[in-house]
Order: sequence, then structure tokens, then C-alpha cells
Amino acid sequence: MIMGMKLMGSDRGLRVLELTATGFNLALVVLSVLIVLGRKIADYVRRNRVRKEDVDEVGSRVSLISDNGSRVGVAVDTEFLNVEIGKAYKASVYCCFYVLLLQTVVLCYDSVCLITKSEQLGKGVNWEPLFLPAAQFLAWFLLSFSTLNCKAKTLERFPLLMRVWWVTSFVISLCTLYLDGKEFAIEGSKHLNSHLLANLAATPALAFLCFVALRGVTGIRVVGSDLQEPLLVEEDAGCLKVTPYSEAGLFSLATLSWLNSLLSIGVKRPLELRDIPLLAPEDRSKYNYKILNSNWERVKAENTENQPSLAWALLRSFWKEAAKNAIFAGLYTLVSYVGPYMITDFVDFLGGIEKFPHEGYVLAGVFFVAKLIETLTTRQWYLGVDILGMHVRSALTAMVYRKGLRLSSSARQSHTSGEIVNYMAVDVQRVGDYAWYLHDIWMLPMQIILALAILYKSVGIACIATLIATILSIVITIPLARVQELYQDKLMAAKDDRMRKTSECLRNMRILKSQAWEDRYKVRLEEMRSVEFKWLKKALYSQAFITFFFWSSPIFVAAVTFGTSILIGGQLTAGGVLSALATFRILQEPLRNFPDLVSMMAQTKVSLDRITGFLQEEELQEDATIVLQRGMSNVAIEIKDGEFQWDASAPRRTLSDIQMKVVRGMRVAVCGSVGSGKSSFLSCILGEIPKISGEVRICGSAAYVSQSAWIQSGNIEENVLFGNPMDKAKYKRVLHACSLKKDLELFSHGDQTIIGDRGINLSGGQKQRVQLARALYQDADIYLLDDPFSAVDAHTGSELFKEYILTALAAKTVVFVTHQVEFLPAADLILVLKEGQIIQAGKYDDLLQAGTDFNTLVSAHQEAIEAMDIYNHSDDESDGHHPLDGSITNCESVGTSMDAMANVPNESASASDRKAIKEKKKAKRSRKKQLVQEEERERGKISMKIYLSYMAAAYKGLLIPLIIIAQMLFQGLQIASNWWMAWANPQTEGDTARVSNLVLIAVYMALAFGSSWFIFVRAVLVATFGLAAAQKLFMKMLTNVFRAPMSFFDSTPAGRILNRVSVDQSVVDLDIPFRLGGFASTTIQLLGIVGVMTQVTWEVLLLIVPMAIACLWMQKYYMASSRELVRIVSIQKSPIINLFGESIAGAATIRGFGQEKRFMKRNLYLLDCFARPFFCSIAAIEWLCLRMELISTFVFAFCLVLLVSFPRKAIDPSMAGLAVTYGLQLNARLSRWILSFCKLENKIISIERIHQYCHIPSEAPPIIEGNRPPPSWPEAGKIEITDLKVRYKENLPVVLRGVTCEFPGGKKIGIVGRTGSGKSTLIQALFRLIEPESGRIIIDNIDISSIGLHDLRSRLSIIPQDPTLFEGTIRGNLDPLEEHSDQEIWEALDKSQLRDTVREKEQKLDAPVLENGDNWSVGQRQLVSLGRALLKQARILVLDEATASVDSATDNLIQKIIRQEFKDCTVCTIAHRIPTVIDSDLVLVLSDGQVAEFDSPIRLLEDKSSMFYKLVTEYSSRSSGVPDF
Repeated sequence: MIMGMKLMGSDRGLRVLELTATGFNLALVVLSVLIVLGRKIADYVRRNRVRKEDVDEVGSRVSLISDNGSRVGVAVDTEFLNVEIGKAYKASVYCCFYVLLLQTVVLCYDSVCLITKSEQLGKGVNWEPLFLPAAQFLAWFLLSFSTLNCKAKTLERFPLLMRVWWVTSFVISLCTLYLDGKEFAIEGSKHLNSHLLANLAATPALAFLCFVALRGVTGIRVVGSDLQEPLLVEEDAGCLKVTPYSEAGLFSLATLSWLNSLLSIGVKRPLELRDIPLLAPEDRSKYNYKILNSNWERVKAENTENQPSLAWALLRSFWKEAAKNAIFAGLYTLVSYVGPYMITDFVDFLGGIEKFPHEGYVLAGVFFVAKLIETLTTRQWYLGVDILGMHVRSALTAMVYRKGLRLSSSARQSHTSGEIVNYMAVDVQRVGDYAWYLHDIWMLPMQIILALAILYKSVGIACIATLIATILSIVITIPLARVQELYQDKLMAAKDDRMRKTSECLRNMRILKSQAWEDRYKVRLEEMRSVEFKWLKKALYSQAFITFFFWSSPIFVAAVTFGTSILIGGQLTAGGVLSALATFRILQEPLRNFPDLVSMMAQTKVSLDRITGFLQEEELQEDATIVLQRGMSNVAIEIKDGEFQWDASAPRRTLSDIQMKVVRGMRVAVCGSVGSGKSSFLSCILGEIPKISGEVRICGSAAYVSQSAWIQSGNIEENVLFGNPMDKAKYKRVLHACSLKKDLELFSHGDQTIIGDRGINLSGGQKQRVQLARALYQDADIYLLDDPFSAVDAHTGSELFKEYILTALAAKTVVFVTHQVEFLPAADLILVLKEGQIIQAGKYDDLLQAGTDFNTLVSAHQEAIEAMDIYNHSDDESDGHHPLDGSITNCESVGTSMDAMANVPNESASASDRKAIKEKKKAKRSRKKQLVQEEERERGKISMKIYLSYMAAAYKGLLIPLIIIAQMLFQGLQIASNWWMAWANPQTEGDTARVSNLVLIAVYMALAFGSSWFIFVRAVLVATFGLAAAQKLFMKMLTNVFRAPMSFFDSTPAGRILNRVSVDQSVVDLDIPFRLGGFASTTIQLLGIVGVMTQVTWEVLLLIVPMAIACLWMQKYYMASSRELVRIVSIQKSPIINLFGESIAGAATIRGFGQEKRFMKRNLYLLDCFARPFFCSIAAIEWLCLRMELISTFVFAFCLVLLVSFPRKAIDPSMAGLAVTYGLQLNARLSRWILSFCKLENKIISIERIHQYCHIPSEAPPIIEGNRPPPSWPEAGKIEITDLKVRYKENLPVVLRGVTCEFPGGKKIGIVGRTGSGKSTLIQALFRLIEPESGRIIIDNIDISSIGLHDLRSRLSIIPQDPTLFEGTIRGNLDPLEEHSDQEIWEALDKSQLRDTVREKEQKLDAPVLENGDNWSVGQRQLVSLGRALLKQARILVLDEATASVDSATDNLIQKIIRQEFKDCTVCTIAHRIPTVIDSDLVLVLSDGQVAEFDSPIRLLEDKSSMFYKLVTEYSSRSSGVPDF
């Protein structure tokens, strides 16, 4: 390429070189473009061929990739390669850009000289001398970016074409220098010109490039990295390709055509997650999280005194992306002002003033190029901003998640799980969204300066008034934004409270329904919503006022500017006015966005502060437990002088003066009464409880089983493996040791059965055993088991103890908390705890002899056993125990015998048994549907019904036409005001004005301010409409969710419901009304623009009609994919929220197993699953907008060419100018219209999702007016069950198979049976939590299916298996319906043994209860449940494992209280402890969902072959003769 030529060319040799260089450069530019296009076509053909061949065989595609190393394969393999960039390559890039800079300077300088010279001479411009610099500029532009592209493609050699180009350029440069040197020798300094100087400056760089070209090596080296890890962690096998975005060339990036392949699939069929390609490595969560985390740690280290700034850490992490965006944003701002600047010249040209030949076409060309650049830069800027937001969100979510896993107990108490989920769902989202507003801070002043420069040209010195008016407009918004921020804060706090309560209600829906409390809690949620709604109302109306203010501010600025210009005697012309109006319109955007910017900054600051506060919270003490490597010491656990305390403000230490040494392989039992600190003792070994002083050492790895079972949603196998690889033999041994084999046979899907939310479809015992299996499979050194046998029946308990603790864990160190005294003799060391201190320690016999507390525990147990023995031997009492013989049928034993229950195959299995097994096998074979289904999503087009139902939700849709009318009036008045200014002002300076100045400005202000008044009306109407619709939808959804049957909650993870009541409801509250209003206003504006343009040049219609058709077609093409992408995005968000909630609930277990890393990885994987469709959906929007804007840019250019081509004076120049002013907005408005429609449709999906939950099939009515039981019902409490059959879901097997029995009124009924035999199901059927498939339950002659659910449940009482406390106070937990006096509550507390505990608390009855009752022990929670039952005083009481979590002494006490307080009531007790049911009047033995036996305990014990007899002998032999073990 050449660099030496004079402006007018003096010498023939130079002239030839000049032409050679021009021709050569242009030829190579064209050749490069052709090569790129050829490659694209070849790629496309090859891709299509591969797609046709492999369309069915995904497997063959995978093998194709692995064998041939095709392009996709390479992408996967090189994913984690390290690239080394050599100095030679960097120097080459610098040289290219240096030469490009010189060419740009020369081109600009020559252009300015040419134009100035032609104006001086008064001739037209001869553009010929610019051909060479233009060709040079083009060539070096292409060369520079091609060189840069070598790095993206990791090329180790430069392309041949590039090298030829460099060598030739250097040769031409040398020749030119030689010729210029000769001329300079003759002419001296006269010969100096821009080309000579540029050539001199460029020669060294060209020499270096020539040397590089001859070598050919780029200096880029690819080296393998140790970081190589499999790319597709947990990825669908179907999706092996990385997004084409990561490898796209310049043209593909600019036109977003890399997305074509995905959109073409979306048109043919609905997209699925597997169709969506993986993200490029630098877009993945892991990459961004690592960067942000290291910067956050650095910022924390730098700011030890002050609060570290998360914003600063974010800036340090992502400044490069932000800077890249800033370049596009700056370019966009510059070119957007080209139009307004040139309108005056255009109107002058149309008015007959031509400054140079073909000026009209040149102006049209400049307009077109400016619009083209504006379109391309806007799309790149917007896409970049979205990607930046995505990176920030992924990184922050990962940090919040990791923090949630590490919180200390005190920090955990100040943040409920609902709040932590909100940090992720709302605050992180908001910080990510701020990326959109990032550049507005510096763009606003830049835009104002550019606007003032143009206005100075149009209206002269009056532009100072513009500046003052603009500053005023901005200043007034600041207090408005402050108010808005305050409302937002309050709104967020109210939303947090509501979410916390909602989450708690969903978790405990079973309790709410069985206690008939759901209405009370629904009212509480409605009250919380009304507080939230109050702030929402204020926020939306203040938003409406801000909208009005900002539509008015450009009008105010324009009025001030024109008024000032007239006052100071300036001459306004049509061209000047139109130029000013176009400028105001561009300025309107940043001004209108300014309040958004201020409020967004405020909101983001609030969110950043909340997240920073959370990230700063105290973490678990790293040094709480010293962990030694396996085998380093013989002592497995040692605690010296341990002092521990959960709550720093509590007067008493939780654990004090703890001294303990456990040698490897020991079995340690921990016992003590309720609330003595047993669970806290295990927590201190795990390092969970804050350590005040002392030392805790453990040697080896630990596994922990919590008292309240923590089960992950997923299948049973995943829960047992817990991240470890499958070892079939070991897995089988584990299932055997945990007695899980039989249970798995009962499930239709075996160990692949998907467990519902929090293990909802497992019984308490099954959950506990799954936990035990999980711990055993880990093969740890130390096992910490917190009361693992309380939830299982007696037989399973002894089986577990034998198989699990004595056999499977024989060589391990085991510390177990237990209330079962019968297991204590097998322990090597027993610790007795009381009030947080170890009061006794030693072996069983030694402690017995020592007497004291241990004796009390054991003797309580002995009493219970003796009671059983009395039953065993007292036959003479039997008659007294049979009140009505006829009603008690000793049902024939249809179930399996006890041996079968003990996993021993029973040969004489009855026919019904074989039938049952057959049915199960059939179910297994057909792999019937699981309880938990994948989240449902609609497919295809959003039904019009959804739109209509939303519009009709508020005031029956009456506000919609009013909103449209207000918008139309606004648009009409705006056009009228602009038309008035263009028409009334003189065409050019010197012409006479059509009206006086006063009339001119008065009419303008009347029209303009009239239009802004209608905007205010529209904004208020939209807010009013949105509020009413949102509230109606919320209430409908809440009512439907609370009225849903229990099966809905069993099969729907809470995350899904929470996603709808938080994320989707927020969209309906804050987004949709404005999106609807925005869509209506943009549609009307677009029609206005087209109207103005066609009014001036009707020929534009010829293009506008095909343009509209093309736009609609493209929009349809795009929506096919976009809709599905947005739906996939919504669905992919739920698992993230679910994992969050689950991990925070099970944080202690996750840490106990040392699995934080795996859960962190899982979180990152789910974030990527969410980011994949999100990335494609944002790119798809830009893809559509780009094409729309390009079409409208061509239409605009066509309109300009038409105007230029018309004979002069054929049209009114000022009207033509007005058309151009509006035409300048055409592409922005069109893309805004399409965008607002697509965003509206995407947001409407939230309504669609809420709609699904507004139509959940409801359970039976709470009250049936015509059939209400008498107020005293049930009086006797007699329960008759006839042929009861129950299944949980249509497609699941029958659980109760024809149960028939009668419970006489006022009797005590014991219900026993192996885990999974149907005991809890029977109780659920009694409360109608499950509706029976057939059969009846009659209570006191009333069929319970004929009365309302509220009437039924409010007359029954239950003490459930999982004791649940609600956040609030003790009073609120005992008496949520506020029906009892304080004295009655104290009496209930006294009877339930809690009086002293509550008296000790400062606030007495108002003592706080934390989320899940975490600040009360499980035993205490159970006693609170007893207190509830005592207050309710129902005639029928059900105890479902109610005393499983308390020690024998407390159990005996509870039984005594129940016998006293409920002596005239029917009491049904499900229990695993035989003493609990041995003194019942009747015992029902269930097996496999059928009645095995039903008679008095004495009768059943007389029959030595009865199952009950086997259970009792099993229990008493276990209890008295434990040494047998």
C-alpha cells in the first residue's frame, strides 16, 4: 500500500503508482470479502449435509465428533487450552493499527482541504483526489481487524493473502519514497504534503510487517492446560456443541447471523433445552464467579477498617466488558446527532439553496450511512450490556449461594431462608439489570453537549436557555427519585415478609390443613399482601407522575428555547426549528431515562448494600473443630474444656465444661431428657455451634444424620449416593443394612422413585433410613447419629441397630443420641446430659449402680416394659377389657406374617399377596408416572384468552379504551405542535413569518402542554389498571393454592410455587401494566410517523406496505423461538431457587459430609442451564431488531432519495423537513415497537404461569351449608371404616387395600405395623387429606365425605409425627385462632411439661419462635404440639408417632397426661414403641395396606402366632436382653 502522493499529482511516475496502489487495495478488499462469503456458503452447505445425514442418530453424531475431530469436536477439545501470545504478534497488531490511524488522519485532512478549497473557488467539489486515501483507509481497516481475528481463531501462521498484501504495500511505499525524494531534491519544501509525511511515518512499521510476512509465523502458541476438565459436566448428551457466538467472524457478529441455525430449528418445532448450545467458557458461571470472588477477597483485604465495596469488586472484575460496551455506546451517541445536525442543510437544499453539485444525494447518503452505523452499534451495545448483566448475575448468585452454605448459626438466625432466596431472586437480578444504565451516567452530559452544539447552529445564543431548562428538569427529578426509592425499599421489605410467611405455609401445609388453620393463615398472607400493596400503589402512582414529568420536560425545554430565541430577537427558520425539534427528541430519551437512572441507581445501591451485608455476615468458625488426617491418632474425637453457646445473648451456656475422649472404634451413646443439649452436643463436634472456649479435635472424615430428616428432591438412589460414584455391591449392602429393600419393592419405580419436596412421599421412618443409608454409603470414619431410631417401628429399630450400628459400623467410631434405653447396654460409653453438662459418663452397668439421673431414665423405661409384661401374663383381666364383643372382629390375617416383614420370604403367601406382588411388578414394568412431574410449560403461541383475561381482570376492561384514547390525543397534539412550528416559521432567513411571534409561541405551548396532560392521564390510568389486575390475580392464585388438595403440594416442589408468587407476581405487579401501556403508545407513535411521512411523499407507501409485511413475517419467525426460550428460562429458574432453599435447610448435613464443593458445582451447573436459554433469548431480540432497523433505514433512505429527486419547489420544504424529522425516528420506533411487543409477550408468560395456578383442581368445599354437622358432633367419637381403598394418585398403586374395622367411641386404639404398611395413610384418609378411591369412613353416624372439610378437620385433633412450629411466638403457636385466654394457655403448658421452660424466657408467652422452630429442641416442639391438642379438646385425638422424639420418661408422662385429659375421647395412637400402645383398649395391626389383626392387646398376646405377639416379644427381648446383640 502506498503512502506518497500529492494533492493534485505532479509527476507521471507518482500518478501511475497512485493508481496502482488504489487499484491493488480495492481489488484485495473485494477478494477478501469474496473469500469470507465463500467460506460461509461452504460451511452452510457442509452443515446442512451433516444435519441431513445425522438427523436421527445423535449417537453417531457423538462418534463423528470423537473420531473425526470435526469442527465441533475441536471446539469441545480446545475449550480449556492455554493460548500464549508472543511479542511479535502484539507488535504486528500495533503496527497495523498505527498505519490505520495515519490513513484516517490523511483522509480527514484531505477531505477538509478539498471542501475548503472548493468553497473558496465557488466551484463544485472534485472527489477524485480522495480515492487513494479512501482505498488506503478501507484496506488498512480490513487488515487491522483481520490481524486481530488471528488471535480469536488461534492461528499459528498469518493467512497468505495478508502476507502478500503487507509485502506489496511495503514495496509500493519504498517506490513512492524514492520518487518523492527526487521531487523534494528539486522543489525543496514546496513538495511537502500530507501523503509524503504519512508515508515517511509509516515506512518503519511497513518494514516490520514485511519482515513478519516473510516469516509467516504469528507468534500465537497453543499449549495444553492442566485445567482441562470434562466440558459436559452433567450435560445432556444431545447437546455437544458450544455456541457459534464464540467462534463467529466479524460479519457474523455484526449481523448476529450466528443465531440463524437455532432460530431455524425453532420455526420447525418448539425448542427444548437440549437444542440450546452450551455457553462459551468465558460466559460460564464458574469463570465469572472465580474472577469476582478473587476481586471481592482482594477488596476485603484492602478495606479492613471500612465496609468493603462490592460495586468496586464488580467493576474490577468486569471493567473490560464495560469498556467494550462504552465504545459502542459512544459511537451510537455520536452518529445519532448527525441527522438533526444536517436537517437545516436539507431543508435549505429543498428550498433551492444548493452548495455543491449533487448535494441532495450526498446528504441522503450521509443520512443513510449515519443511520446504518447507528443501527449496528446500538445492537452490539445492547447485546453487550445484556451479556455483562448475565455475567454479573451468575457470579453474584454463586457468591450468595456459597455464603449461604457457610453462615454461622447466629448469622443464619438473622436471615431466614426466604430472605436468602430473595437476595438471589430479586437483589442479584437488580444488580445485573443495572448494566443497562451503566453508561447513561457519562452519556447524558455528552448528549447534552452535542445537543447544545447543534442548537447553537439552529437557534444561536438561545441554546443557553436550553441548558438551564435541561438542568432544571434534571434537578427536579432528584427529590422525586428519592421518594420513589423510599417506596421501593418499603415495598421490598414487605415482599420479603410475605415471601417468608408464604414459604413457611407451603412447607407446613399438611399441618395447616389437618388443623383446619389454612383460612387463618391465608388471611395473614392477605394482610401482608395488603401492606405490600399499599407500598406498591405509592410506587406505581409516583412512577406515573414521573412519567408525566418526563414527557413534559422536552416540551418545556423546547418552549423555553423558542421563547428565548424570539425574545432576544433571533430569526427562527423552518430548518432551524426542525433541527431543534429533532435534537429535543433525541435529548428526550436520556432525559426521560434520567429518573429511571436515578431510581435504578438507588435501587441498585439498596440491593448492593443488602448483598454486601449478607456477604459480610459471620461464617462458621474455621477453627471450631481441628480435623486430623485418618490414622494420625488413635483418638477419634476429643473435646477439652468445651464451652459452647448458640445465642450469645442467652444467660446460660448451651453446653458447658465438656470433657470427652473417644478412642477409634468406640460406640458412644448420648442420652438425657428433652432439651438437655443432646443435639447441640453433636453440633459441637461438627463445629456448627459457636465455640466460646476449649478445643475440639476429630481424626478422619465424619458423616452426620440429623434428627429432622433432610432429604433432597431427586430420586432415592441420588440421595443415597450423595455425589459418590455407584458401587453396586456396596450399594446393595447399604440398602440391606438400612432395611430399605422391602420399601423399595413397594415403590413402583424402586430406587428411581422421585422424592417430592422435602421427602414428602416418604414416611418418617423411610426418610430417616434414607438418611442413614446416605451416611453409610459415604464410608466415613466417624458417624454422628442424632436419634436415628425414633421414627422407625420397634422391629425395624432393632433390625437397624443390629445391621447398621453393630454390623455395618462395627469398625467405625459411632456417637449416637437416643431415647431408646434398650440400645444403651451395647454402648462402650454412655454420656448423660442435663442442662448442657455431662453429668455422668461410663458403661451401662456402672451408671446403673451410680444411681441418679441415668437411673431415672432407665427406670421409666423399665416401668413401660413391666406394664407390657403384666399384659402378657394377666389373662384373668381379659373379660373386663371387652366392652362390646360384637363390634370387634379379629380380622383374618390377610397380610404377610411377621417373618415376611423381616425380609424373610414367606412360602405360604396368600392369593391376595401374590396379586399385590403382581400388581407391583406390573407397575414397575410400565414405569408409571412419578409423583413429582417435570414442571409443566405451555407450548406454542400464547393464547389470546390470557391477554383478554388479564385485560378484563381490572374494571372489566373499561380502562383499556380510555388509555388508547389518551395516547392517541397525546400523539395527535404532539404532531400538531411540530407541524405548527414548521409551517408558521419562514422557510429561510429573510422570508416573512406567517404569524406573529406571540401567536407562534402561544399556539405551540397550548398544543405541546395539552399533549403532556394526556400523557399524565394515560400514566395514571395504566397504574390504576395494573394495580387492580395484579391484586385480583394474586388473590385468585392464593385462594386456589390454599384450596388445592394435599396431593398438589406433595407433587409440586415449593420452589415452583414460590417462583410464581415471587418472580412472576413481581412481573405482574411492576412490569406488565407499563409494558401494555408502552406497547399501545409505541404502536400509535409508529402510525403517527408513517402518517407524517406518507402525507408528504405518498410514494413511501409503496415501500411501507412490503416493509410491514416483511417485519411481521420476521417477527413471527422470531417469536416461534423466543416464546419457547422465555418459557425455558422461567422453568430453569425454579431448580436454582429450589436448590437454594434445600441447601440452606440442609446446610448442616452438607457441611457434615464435607460436600460444599459438590453443591457449589451443582449450583454453577444450574446457573449455566439458566444462562444458556437466557443468552439465546437476548441475542434473538437483537437479531430481530437489527433486521427491522435495517429495513426501516432503507425505507428512510428511499424517502430521502424521493424528496431529493422531486423537482425543486414541488413540495413544501418545511413539510419535507418535518417528514425527515419523523423519518429519523422511524427505525428506533419500529425496533421499540417490536421490542415492546416481544417483551410484552415474554412477560405475559408470567400471567400464563399464574393462570395455571388459578385453575388448580380444588379439594372438597370447606363448608357444605345444607349438610353441616351439629355443633356437638362428634359426641361419642365412634369411627367406622368400611372397605377403604386409597391411592395417592390415579397412576400410583393402591396403598390401603380394603380396610374394614370399627373404633368404639371413647376407646384408646393403638395402630402398629411395619414402616410403609399404611398407618399414616389411614390417618390422612380420616382427615380427608387424601380422598378414598372407594369405601367409607363414618364418625358418629355421619359419613365424613358428606360434610365440609373445615367442619370435619376442626372437630378432630392431631399431634403429628414431624412437630412443626411457625415463626412468631409461643402463644401464636399454641392458639393461632386466638380462641383461648392466657390462663388456659398456661394450663396447657403446665400439662404439657413446658411451663418452666417458658417461664424462664423473658417474654413468657411472647417468647420468640424462629423459622421452623429452630430455637426449640425437637422434643420441646413435640410438647408444644401436645399443648395445642390440650387446648383444642376434640373428641377424637390422633397421635402420629407423637412421642418418637422424647425420652422414655417424658413419653410415659405424655401418655399419662393423655390418659387423664382425654379419658372420654377416642384416641388413635400410631407408635413404634410398644409400651405406648400396649395399654390401649384395642390394637390394629396393619400390613401392606390391609388389616392383619384387630383386637384387644390381651387377646392378641394369647395367640402366640399373632403378629402383635411377635412384635411385643421382639421388643421386650430387645429391651431386656440387649446383650444378645
